[in-house]
Amino acid sequence: MFNDIGPLELVTIVVLAVLVFGPDKLPKVIQDVTRTIRKIREFSESAKHDIRTELGPEFKDFEFEDLNPKKFIRKQLDNDDLGLKEIRNGFDLKKEMAEVTDAVNSRESEASSSSSPSSSGGRIDMTKKPEAPDDRPPFDADAT
Repeated sequence: MFNDIGPLELVTIVVLAVLVFGPDKLPKVIQDVTRTIRKIREFSESAKHDIRTELGPEFKDFEFEDLNPKKFIRKQLDNDDLGLKEIRNGFDLKKEMAEVTDAVNSRESEASSSSSPSSSGGRIDMTKKPEAPDDRPPFDADAT
């Protein structure tokens, strides 16, 4: 329940509880809190059981944790029926990035070798106008 509370936070809570409630009333407060938590858990388990019985036998595998969107999507993606595991295993990100880097570097080297000596260090001067008016890049409908 409290997985993200560290030892320092726990000690701080205990010290504050002793200061606020005092050493005399602290055991009674702890008993009341644990009793309340136990009742809440019993109530939630009873509600879950009632919902499962009302849904019927078609939903016998229904888990309330599946209502969490992250867990639902993870469960659906881990389902082997879609064949996503093969796709995920066949995709090598490092290899793809290396190919993209090589492609970009080869374009850069081609552009710098074909550029005029007036250009500075292989960089493209964006203020220059194209030499020919029909020298426009191709229109890409997906980019707009």
